[in-house]
This record gives sequence, structure tokens and C-alpha cells, in this order.
Amino acid sequence: MISYIWHYFYSNYFRFWLKWVLRQISGKCELQRICDGTKDGASRTHRIEYSLEHSKCKVLRCAINISEEEADQYLANIVKEKKINLEKDKRFEINLRICLLQISGYKKLYLDVEELRKQSFDSNNNYHEQQLLELWDLLMPHEKLNNRVTKQWGDVGFQGDDPKTDFRGMGMLGLANLLYFSKHYTEEARLILSHSNHPKLGYSYAIVGINLTEMAYSLLKSGALKFHFYNTVPEFPQMKSFHQLYCYLVYEFDKFWFKEEPESIMQFNQYREKFHDQIKHLLSNERVALTL
Repeated sequence: MISYIWHYFYSNYFRFWLKWVLRQISGKCELQRICDGTKDGASRTHRIEYSLEHSKCKVLRCAINISEEEADQYLANIVKEKKINLEKDKRFEINLRICLLQISGYKKLYLDVEELRKQSFDSNNNYHEQQLLELWDLLMPHEKLNNRVTKQWGDVGFQGDDPKTDFRGMGMLGLANLLYFSKHYTEEARLILSHSNHPKLGYSYAIVGINLTEMAYSLLKSGALKFHFYNTVPEFPQMKSFHQLYCYLVYEFDKFWFKEEPESIMQFNQYREKFHDQIKHLLSNERVALTL
């Protein structure tokens, strides 16, 4: 309760006067002071985001949700609104532009990921079918499918004879992640698939992959991935950025699973949550960068 009251008064009253005093002393607005006093990446972008979100100026508040093409115009609007002399602060424009792109880019990435998640796997869509068959060829190069619907799909960790039923929760996002990992980290994907067939510690490779897609999606939606993307993607993040994060989760989960040595696959949810907590702890560090 006390912290809530303090936050309310700070945001609505004290912060305004503190900013005014600091501007009189330094001759620079809060955005300039942040750019000057922080390193690039999450340390700077997170503070810029907070400053823009809590600004009383509509021009600044609107700058956190823009398209890549609008960045220069919004940047010019901010410079004009805050009466910033770019001749005296030449790096400001470059630094703030990067922050604007990262902040809005995160929001746009979530929308793109959500759109793909909502897209159901369609057996009548040739592109969807091609992606699924490509996944098989990448993971099982020495074995051909006897039929499109076959028990062979169990060899790569699907539950039934037709993988489309396993994509219901995460839609095409689940397949896109599995395929990206298999395409760009083929040796690692095959190695982890072989691990998943361990007689005692084995797990369903594809099902776990889809489950980790849900984990990545939830982290993105909650904002927990901001520090990571602000540190690893210098401007507007693309879908590739999300796929790369998924690859990290798959690789690290496999190591985690075999290190923990669960007694049974029935304990999957318990260990999944433990892994999830470890990832969230890593993501709480402002300097985090989860990369392979």
C-alpha cells in the first residue's frame, strides 16, 4: 500500500518537479540525460520507454507505438517539442532513434507472433504441408515417410498419426519454430532429437518443442523479453529474433532435462516450471542476452 501511494505521488507530482530542477541544472531534458548517462541496450531503452510512457506530453507518449517508417518524423517532433539543440548534442538523435525502434518494434513483434499463432495448420494449404514435410526431411534424412498420416510421426515426437492435431494450441507458430531450429541448427536439432529417444530420460521432441513455443510466446506477451531484445536487436526486431530465442530455449531445456534426471516423463510439468523460473530469473537481469 505504501509503495503504491509513493509511486502515485512520484509519478504525478514529484517526478515533474525533479525533472524541472534537473533540466535547470544540466540544461538538458530527461531524454537527453538518459542517453548521456546510460549504455546502449536495455539500460538506456528501458529508461527511455518509461520516460515516454509517463510523459504529460502527448507527442512523447505517442512515440512508443510507431511504425519503422514513422521513426524519423516522431524523432523530429520530440526534438521540436523539447527544444533540443542537436548541434550541441549530436549523438542524441541517433541514440533516441534506436530506442524508439526497439520499443515500437517489440510491440510489432508481438503482433506478428500472435498473428502466426492464430493461424491454424491447414491440411489443404500446400505451403503448410510443405513445411511439415520439410521438417521431417531435416530431422530424418535417411528415412522416408510411408504416408502423410502415419505412426512414423511419433519418431520425431508427435503424439498422433497426424501432427496437425498437435499444432492446435500454438498454430503455425509451433511449426515455424520447429522448422527454423531444424533449418538453421540442423546438427543440433538432430542431436537433441536423438537425446529425446533416451530409454530412461526420453521425451517427445516435437511436443516439448511446441510447449517451449508457448513458453516463449508467454514471455513475449508479458514483456519479460524486453531486456533480452533491447540488448540483442539494435533496431526493429523481426520474426527471426523470436525464432532465435526459441532455439535458445530448446537447446537449454535439453541440457536442463538431462542434468535434472527426472524419474518419469509424468513429471514434465514440474520440471518445465522449474526451467521457466530459471529463464525468468535470467530475463530479469538488465544485461541479459540469451543467445546460442
